[in-house]
Amino acid sequence: MSFGLSDDVIEKMQQVFSQFPNIKEVVVFGSRAKGNYKEGSDIDLALKGTALNLQTLQNLELKLEELYLPYKIDMVIYKNIANDALKEHIDRVGMVLQK
Repeated sequence: MSFGLSDDVIEKMQQVFSQFPNIKEVVVFGSRAKGNYKEGSDIDLALKGTALNLQTLQNLELKLEELYLPYKIDMVIYKNIANDALKEHIDRVGMVLQK
């Protein structure tokens, strides 16, 4: 499970996610999950859990920014996704990063 990311980057991200107990699962989707990413590809993440809201997302973004990773990270709250095609894509190609 590398997604084109170093073990150090994955470990740092997982440490941040563990600070948010209402996040039950973090799923990587998009090019990083499919394996067709490029060096500068962003990291697409779907968050699953209880009581996830915009405030949680903003707090998580701030914590991840403090890691100074050389990647753009895009996050969505899975239960809030209205686009059925996006949900199907996440269900089909998504890979669990944190559980």
